[in-house]
Amino acid sequence: MNGVYINSYSAVSNLGDDISSMFFHALDERSNFLTLDDTVIRGEPFYFGEIKTSLPKIDDEKYNTRCNSILLHCFEKIENEINTALTKYDKSRVGVVIASTNSGVDEYALRGDVDLAQIGNPAAFLRKYLGLTGFFCGISSACTSGIKAFSTARRLLSHDVCDAVIVGGVDSVSRTPVYGFHSLEILSGEQTIPFSKNRNGINIGEGGALFLLEKEKTSANSIKLCGIGETSDAYHCATPDPEGIQSSRAIELALEDSGLDRGDIDYINLHGTGTVTNDLMEANAVYRVFGDKVPASSTKSQTGHCLGASAALESALCCAILDKSINKEHYLLPHRYDNVYDDKLPVISLVKYGQRADNIKYVMNNAFGFGGSNAVMILGGE
Repeated sequence: MNGVYINSYSAVSNLGDDISSMFFHALDERSNFLTLDDTVIRGEPFYFGEIKTSLPKIDDEKYNTRCNSILLHCFEKIENEINTALTKYDKSRVGVVIASTNSGVDEYALRGDVDLAQIGNPAAFLRKYLGLTGFFCGISSACTSGIKAFSTARRLLSHDVCDAVIVGGVDSVSRTPVYGFHSLEILSGEQTIPFSKNRNGINIGEGGALFLLEKEKTSANSIKLCGIGETSDAYHCATPDPEGIQSSRAIELALEDSGLDRGDIDYINLHGTGTVTNDLMEANAVYRVFGDKVPASSTKSQTGHCLGASAALESALCCAILDKSINKEHYLLPHRYDNVYDDKLPVISLVKYGQRADNIKYVMNNAFGFGGSNAVMILGGE
């Protein structure tokens, strides 16, 4: 097996209804797509990354959730490419792996059908919608879910369980996790500013991303899944180890898995939540491996934290950086904040608006979640 390739991908979020518009809106310093909303927690205004585009309707009540509407929107953007793959492979040999944390928990609360709240509901929906008969599963490991979905998909391909895997992540703004973050006192009433001295919490977002993974590249713009690193902390269920020991180990494992050196990485998409503890952990982890040598940014200050979809959504943005059909001028995704770096953190190189690279060949995506779950993925535009 020569490798695993992303041969097609799509995404939707508050930044736009397709990956190209999302990418260019992220580059624009004048753009602001976060919404101040006092209806999620009644009477208390918080910023959210809410999708404004019209989403497709689903008739089957077993799958009629906002998450699945987001997922179907992503599918429709790459429907032709997926249908082409389905003509090549038996329907029992195409897998579906979808990351989520919310699934249909709000719809379950309203309608009482427990199937709506199953973590595997989005994967089951897409499998049924496409008439597939092979492997499918949901992945839920907090904020690392999107990269864990890629890890599962890669194993399905490498062990010859599947010839292709449709992999992605999806989450909607749901009251249940929002209430949870509010109770932890890390939900911000201001726009999140990761790594700032003045940071004070997270904004919640929603979004989805979908990828077609195959064993061979099918176009000049195919993107290689170069490596994945996964570790677990045994520190605290909701607070990361401030030293970032296992987080940096996940970075090192991703480099080892890819056969790359730290100097090969051209950009890092940071987990960058904007909480005091998470940013401290990640700054320590990144600095331990890279120092201040690699341009890095968090896109959560633009999309909000999309929970189980966050790492998948950010992987799509990483793909856009590598995709020559989108990013012809080698732009890096900027880091939006107030430009007051926290001097208590080790210095990492945050990307400025308009910053470009001479060439972009390899990018890294970090994801660190509750329960000490750490996952890092490297993608390459070979």
